[in-house]
Amino acid sequence: MLFANITLSQDDSKIDGPVIGIDLGTTYSCVGIWKNGRVEIIVNELGNRITPSWVAFDQETKERLIGEAAKNQSALNPMNTVFDAKRLIGRKFSEKTVQEDMKLLPYSLINKDGRPYINIPVMGRDYSPEEISSMVLSKMKKIAED
Repeated sequence: MLFANITLSQDDSKIDGPVIGIDLGTTYSCVGIWKNGRVEIIVNELGNRITPSWVAFDQETKERLIGEAAKNQSALNPMNTVFDAKRLIGRKFSEKTVQEDMKLLPYSLINKDGRPYINIPVMGRDYSPEEISSMVLSKMKKIAED
């Protein structure tokens, strides 16, 4: 995803202004800005250049945690902590890779209309992999805006 505040030069071949790019990764995500002829990776609120692509839902408050906060509490709340959701996008529940991944994931996958959905017990609902990835993307957008 790119966000741009650009002005084209007279010959329309050079970008003059910052351009923001988001790398939504399976394991980690990052935000970069193109300015002064080079890319600079923007740090998150903890000063890290990469952010875990993890989403968790707190068992007591039902608060949504994204990134470092989600990863840090995962051992205490594994069934409500999602990682590697991007691997599931575009897959069918019946695919061999999905079935193999299910054996290794601490959270539950369910079959909804032939697609894998992530069951989050504390919220009492299921999320598509795209919904989880959009939560990570929203976090990355906020890092870029800040």
